[in-house]
Amino acid sequence: MTAFPDSRGYFGRYGGRFVPEVLISPLYQLESAYENARNDPRFQTEYDDLCRSWAGRPTPLYEAAGLTRKTGGATILLKREDLAHTGAHKINNALGQALLARRMGKHRIVAETGAGQHGVATAAACALLNLECIVYMGAEDIDRQALNVQRMKLCGAKVEPVSSGSKTLKDAINEAIRDWITNINTTYYLLGSVVGPHPYPLMVRNFQSIIGKETKEQMRAKFNRLPDTIIACVGGGSNAIGIFHPFLEDKQIKLIGIEAAGKGLDTGEHGAKLARGRIGILHGTKSYVMQDKNGQIAAAHSIAPGLDYPGVGPEHSYLKDNGRVQYRSVTDKEAIEAFDLLARTEGILPALESAHAISHGVQLAAGAASDKFIVICLSGRGDKDLEIVMRTRNDRC
Repeated sequence: MTAFPDSRGYFGRYGGRFVPEVLISPLYQLESAYENARNDPRFQTEYDDLCRSWAGRPTPLYEAAGLTRKTGGATILLKREDLAHTGAHKINNALGQALLARRMGKHRIVAETGAGQHGVATAAACALLNLECIVYMGAEDIDRQALNVQRMKLCGAKVEPVSSGSKTLKDAINEAIRDWITNINTTYYLLGSVVGPHPYPLMVRNFQSIIGKETKEQMRAKFNRLPDTIIACVGGGSNAIGIFHPFLEDKQIKLIGIEAAGKGLDTGEHGAKLARGRIGILHGTKSYVMQDKNGQIAAAHSIAPGLDYPGVGPEHSYLKDNGRVQYRSVTDKEAIEAFDLLARTEGILPALESAHAISHGVQLAAGAASDKFIVICLSGRGDKDLEIVMRTRNDRC
């Protein structure tokens, strides 16, 4: 199972390279450059050193005693990716790909962002490595994530608003790809999730697998055992695949990905691709995609800007079909309640994306025995979402 993708970039029947001809050669070049870097001890040493000294790894595996007491069941542990530099798991991948871009001689970086955390991570990595940075971001997300926009600009990035389509992550990716095609000789596309054409799902997964590797080491060191359940939110799916992947062969461990149910799965306003999507092609890869009756890409909705992408990584699609990972969904309302709960029991503000995982985790823990361990990937911090949370409260008044 962990040998996927195959040489063509497929996870079973998902993945591949569905791109214009002009991108085929650059993707082969990228695949070759990545494999060379991956097998170069000097590249790995530099990445590992920067992960420690600059990005703040390893992140803690925190025993959430207050949340556990409140829930009254299994012990809840939080993998604190919110404590990584720039405030989310996105830095793991952004740093790795920025180092790869520099190695390839590409000094102009384009990226997309939804919740803003990938944009901030990319801007920070580019500042560190003296690379030009252009971040495409949907106009709606710019409005929702104004703080992160300023953080990107402070690091020297140029933020390009995208006003087409739904004005969110899907459209930002479209514009980033257009830029990449136009400037193919000088530009590196630093994709932020386990989506897109091969080798991106492979590369991003491998950079993010540091989350799961650390979790496994930390569980053994502190508890002399592995967890019973691991839970993570799923938009494109990078934090989830990052924590899941090192545990895929540990069949006794239940792995659960949480999608955005938005306003409800039956309302049509949600981001649950794996629950309600159909197999299709989006942004160069074959996976589960939200589509209308004519096969056109449908709009996704979530209160969490990082979960309103209408596609999902091909490896998640594969893991859904073979049953190794269970996928569930949480509504906007439930996510806000979990946001409040974690703040009041632990003094931690989770990103709204992560709050979806918290919501399902506390429900599961409440019905589990006290000798069980549930690890929740706290993929990012919630200060970026305070305006959304306050707006939502005012709308309800």
